[in-house]
Amino acid sequence: MAEQNNAQNGNQSAVPVDMNQLLAVRYDKLRELREAGKDPFQIVRYDQTHHSAEIKAHYEELAGKTDGEGNVTEKPAVLSIAGRLMFKRIMGKASFCNVQDRDGSIQVYVARDAIGEESYKEFKRMDIGDIVGVKGYAFTTKTGEISVHAGELTLLAKSLYPLPEKFHGLQDTDTRYRQRYLDLIMNRESAETFRKRSQILREIRNFLAARDFMEVETPMLVPNAGGAAARPFETHYNALNEDVKLRISLELYLKRLIIGGFERVFEIGRVFRNEGVDTRHNPEFTLMELYQAYTDYNGMMELTESMFRYLAEKVCGTTTIYYGDREAGTGQEINLGRPFRRLTMVEAIREQTGIDFDAVLTDEEAKVLARDRGIEFEERHKKGDIVNLFFDEFCEDKMIQPTFIMDHPIEISPLTKKKPDDAAKVERFELYINGWEMCNAYSELNDPIDQRERFAAQDALADAGDAEANHTDEDFLHAMEIGMPPTGGIGYGIDRLAMLLTNSMAIRDVILFPTLKSTSK
Repeated sequence: MAEQNNAQNGNQSAVPVDMNQLLAVRYDKLRELREAGKDPFQIVRYDQTHHSAEIKAHYEELAGKTDGEGNVTEKPAVLSIAGRLMFKRIMGKASFCNVQDRDGSIQVYVARDAIGEESYKEFKRMDIGDIVGVKGYAFTTKTGEISVHAGELTLLAKSLYPLPEKFHGLQDTDTRYRQRYLDLIMNRESAETFRKRSQILREIRNFLAARDFMEVETPMLVPNAGGAAARPFETHYNALNEDVKLRISLELYLKRLIIGGFERVFEIGRVFRNEGVDTRHNPEFTLMELYQAYTDYNGMMELTESMFRYLAEKVCGTTTIYYGDREAGTGQEINLGRPFRRLTMVEAIREQTGIDFDAVLTDEEAKVLARDRGIEFEERHKKGDIVNLFFDEFCEDKMIQPTFIMDHPIEISPLTKKKPDDAAKVERFELYINGWEMCNAYSELNDPIDQRERFAAQDALADAGDAEANHTDEDFLHAMEIGMPPTGGIGYGIDRLAMLLTNSMAIRDVILFPTLKSTSK
């Protein structure tokens, strides 16, 4: 059973109607149109001249002019709009409807005398959800609403399946994710979220172009999925008869381009990690990675801080944003305008727990501290792994305001340059905002001998059962042997960034078609 939307008749009550009956009525209407030689699906184009927001923004220019006595001195502009019929109220010889386009919706006044008796009959038989074209002019109703006075109305496509009941929208979360097209039609805030996501991508490109970065594309199907600690998806090339993996990172190919002489490169692309799904993780997601020759992680911190501040200003109009429900007081105000805090990972742990891991000398001492604090670990773990586990447990969710966490243990950073004054740590930072890791950056390792040793250590971890360990990439090592300049690099998760800047509570709210478990039909 479904509920019929009677808004087209001016009645907002819900009357139970069998869905098959509703479908039959719409299919019958289409059959009648075709028999009359008016099949809407035969229309191949419709020339739009304006959209709803444009008409409202430029109404004074479009509506024409009159003198003090009401005489027309300048005729209104002829407009053609197109969109989905979302509301209809029949009132005898004149009616109102709302047409929704990409920018929003606008009221349309439909009078029998203006469009003709036959067209008016056809309009009365249109359904909510139909795609229509309207030609007319802009005017203001007695209630002051900017509207379009229809002079011609065309059915461009017949909606054969009813939309959800308009006055409650589409609230079922699973349906919103599985049928995103319905979500975008019924929930304008969802459509706005994805417009902002598109703007974020555009502004990232603008920011990097202004800094002379070159956008590139690299392979998605790779023989060796490296550049991150993650379990890859595997597939098979029939033409080559070879097993390959879907990339988990963009790093190793972008570094090859740095070696090739492109000094500033970036890529925005999909990566795939065969891992869990939750409010902040999706197995396929969008990553932006960039690499800049002749700089280090300090240069990357400046770039990151500047980029986040720039994006907030462009997308949100302010560097002070609010994440959460402001009215309920369940969120946080986040200031991206002031300098970002900088802490080493050891300093952050000491601040939250009082433990100074710089004073811990052995792996066993670190494991004793982990046991005392209830931190689960594996026997293969070394001191650096324990440090990372402590940070995850006691610090990560405390990093609400923008904070750079620097100088990670070497054990968890196989592609990063060591700190000159402390070989147990590397020149790496992660940016945390709202308790989330927002990006990961390095002074990139460019010593091929050191890199080979670290790959060997990763191979040993893989042999010991670590499914997320990197593997030796001989071609990448060969490229490094040719010579790689000192380089800084960053990786940003676009989806999480979009969550922050659109105040979205789940990653599925910012991915148009998120990963979902299949349902049987």
